[in-house]
Amino acid sequence: MNQLPVTEADLHAYVDGLLPQSRRTEIESYLASRPAEAERINAYREQSARLRALFEPVLDEPMPPQLSTLTAPPAPARAHLQRYAAGLAIALIGGVAGWVLNGQTQSGTMPFRASATAPASARNVTALAHQAAIAHAVYSPDVRRPVEIDADQEDQLVAWLSKRIGTPIRPPKLGKLGYELIGGRLLPGESGPVAQFMYHDGTGRRLTLYVSTEQTHNKDTGFRFTQEGPVNVFYWIDGKFGYALSAGMDKGELARVANAVYEQLDKPG
Repeated sequence: MNQLPVTEADLHAYVDGLLPQSRRTEIESYLASRPAEAERINAYREQSARLRALFEPVLDEPMPPQLSTLTAPPAPARAHLQRYAAGLAIALIGGVAGWVLNGQTQSGTMPFRASATAPASARNVTALAHQAAIAHAVYSPDVRRPVEIDADQEDQLVAWLSKRIGTPIRPPKLGKLGYELIGGRLLPGESGPVAQFMYHDGTGRRLTLYVSTEQTHNKDTGFRFTQEGPVNVFYWIDGKFGYALSAGMDKGELARVANAVYEQLDKPG
């Protein structure tokens, strides 16, 4: 019996662990004779694992107290909703890998997605925005622990993150735009730690600034916009720094804040 051709859909399913063993064996044989393709798939598998590590702890967190005061649905409905939420999170993780595998590069200031044949710098820029959006979606709704160090300890926050990242970084001041710093946290990046600063306005609306120092070899300095589901992201490269501002607000408002952040961080210390 002739072996079926290997498609991108097969590779998606292989990365996500969704293939039967017989088909997995065929894919592994296919990759064994194609080192470059195998390297690409291994990179996507590692990325998927990092994203899964980001999401899985959230699934075990209890419901925030603010929500527990609402009228609770019957027990069977609660169980159904819990299963749906868990499935949605896992589906999103798998979708992330598929998004990267299927992406197509676009030019200009509109969203773009890097394909496997795109230059490494383009893939890195895309990953910056993508990871920032995921981090925003995971931590900005958190009522109890949105940050690791609060804004009332800003000096300690700046010193700690600067030490862990290996270069001085500081959160921009956005008070004139109506946003106050909540605090920040350390997150895993592609090859090392990254920082996330979180802000909110008077209505409680939150935005996050994701700061990476993994852009040394990246020459793409364009100011770009992308949308990841309900999360809008403006992102740019400045030397070795990569910045991504994420929020669930309209593009115009986010652009106003992003321009203010860009002006403050244009010449990092």
